[in-house]
Amino acid sequence: MVAVAPFPSANNLSRLRLLVAGFSQLVDSTDDEPTILDRGTALLSALVAEDDWLPPEYAQPDPARYQQYLLYCDGRERFSVVSFVWGPGQATPIHDHRVWGLVGVLRGSELNEAFVRDGSGALQSAGPARRLEAGAVAALSPRIGDVHRVANAESDRVSVSIHVYGGNIGAVERATYDALGTPKRFVSGYANQQIPNLWDRSSSS
Repeated sequence: MVAVAPFPSANNLSRLRLLVAGFSQLVDSTDDEPTILDRGTALLSALVAEDDWLPPEYAQPDPARYQQYLLYCDGRERFSVVSFVWGPGQATPIHDHRVWGLVGVLRGSELNEAFVRDGSGALQSAGPARRLEAGAVAALSPRIGDVHRVANAESDRVSVSIHVYGGNIGAVERATYDALGTPKRFVSGYANQQIPNLWDRSSSS
């Protein structure tokens, strides 16, 4: 049986609202990717440092596969915020993103294995998988490395990470890859039909 820890009920959505406001200001002020990744890392680090804000419905695992829940998408699709939820043993195929991205671990831990192409065009692991513990943030983009595979590092519990991407990631045409580096087109979509209401200020959230 999968162990699901009794996390506190979410009552601090204002933390997510601050992240959204911060990224809105950031992409309004610059389109320089290194600047966005640097300043964005600080914003996402502040969010994943606290685990009292994510509504439970956006942290639900599925026995068949990992889940991707949309938390927010900018009105001009300049960035999106999603939660990834991983059951024990769940992993992505090797895939790309085609936009910049930041990954922050909120609960549990993840293994992130980067891939590069060799002289023949085949994909090879760029080295041992990097383990990201709760609170850690990692950056990716086509410029600095965009092809990877992610897995839940926990064998007996759910892991959750919060991702910010430079586009509406559920609508971006991307690719998965086999061991030879052959691409297969996909558009991920999202697991949810509704997103959190960040704008109701009638309560303390």
